[in-house]
Amino acid sequence: MSGGFLRRTEIEGRGRGLVASQPLKAGEIVLRDSPILLYSALPLINQSSLYCSNCFRTLSSSSSSSSSTSVFPCPSCSHHHVFCSQNCLSAALASSHSPWLCQALSRLRDCAPLLLEQPVEQQVQARFLVAAYHLALYSPSQFQILLSLEGAPVATDTANAQFLHSLISSLCPPPSTLPVPFSLELTAALLAKDKLNAFGLMEPCSSHNSGQRSVRAYGIYPNASFFNHDCLPNACRFDYVDAAPDHNTDIVVRMIHDVPQGREICLSYFPVNENYASRQRRLMEDYGFTCHCDRCNVEANWSDHENDDEEDLVQEEEEEEEEMMDEDDHDQMESSKGQGDSDFPHAYFFIRYMCDRENCWGTLAPLPPKDDGTASNIMECNVCGNLKDDQMTDASGVEDEHSMDD
Repeated sequence: MSGGFLRRTEIEGRGRGLVASQPLKAGEIVLRDSPILLYSALPLINQSSLYCSNCFRTLSSSSSSSSSTSVFPCPSCSHHHVFCSQNCLSAALASSHSPWLCQALSRLRDCAPLLLEQPVEQQVQARFLVAAYHLALYSPSQFQILLSLEGAPVATDTANAQFLHSLISSLCPPPSTLPVPFSLELTAALLAKDKLNAFGLMEPCSSHNSGQRSVRAYGIYPNASFFNHDCLPNACRFDYVDAAPDHNTDIVVRMIHDVPQGREICLSYFPVNENYASRQRRLMEDYGFTCHCDRCNVEANWSDHENDDEEDLVQEEEEEEEEMMDEDDHDQMESSKGQGDSDFPHAYFFIRYMCDRENCWGTLAPLPPKDDGTASNIMECNVCGNLKDDQMTDASGVEDEHSMDD
């Protein structure tokens, strides 16, 4: 791992994971990772061009049409793929947007009546498979990295794999130069890798889509894929697709708070505000495991005596937070600073590390430490990008907040 911050190891009951190879400070960047594979999250039959087909930056509304001079269409498939610059077009034609991939996606679009009968998820999976087989042609070594990641086919996904494999076999089979046999078994294996390892790059956050943001693209990140899940994570990941001048599809993982050497570093696979029943259901359906983190162990006991529906659990958490604050828990919260993540009360984590912007539910992490090593007081939300001064509210009860859009 770069920088020597993380070490990959086998963790009992959790498989491969990443642990701190040295004491880590709040805000410290412990990983920058580039994708070995990127693909659009839009349905195949979607004709709009919202994002660059190479770097996935947002195209301006005035340039979303391929007729605009500010975008650069693929010379083969015209309006189906457009790029934000000549550099992006040239880079794609030399790597990720080969003639076979271009033709394969075009043929899949041409069978729109068949795809319309299938869930949108299958259209996106077809995009992934075309991108994965192209990766095998373009970079066999990176394709082998993809195959080495966690994930194995399960019986419940067999029918989906058979449909997609048959679709690609009949419409756009990979060239005979594919370095691995094109087979149903390989297609099923690739879909399993995608299910467990793909990270979503989100669409921009704005007042128009607050709380309802969609994914613009998915990426396979070979190092970040080893982060395990925790419902009270000690790190969170950021992406700056529209803001970064270069390597804009990289993801950055920063520490939420200090952790000692040897502690496992975990992300949350979804917003931390979800209740116990919802978290367990998503983890089992999407990742195939039951979570036994400290938070889940506590909330599992609640569910033994309480109705597990979302409204009751949310109300219970809110009442617990209010009760703690009513008991003048300020001193306890202050004394908790700097302790390990297993010591954080639930309410303290939610109050300090969950974004309070309406319908955001993002996680806050400090900006990287200053050059002299001093910790930053500015917290950044990994969803909406809001910046917030991490100081206790003043006498007026007003916190100093800033927006990255200012």
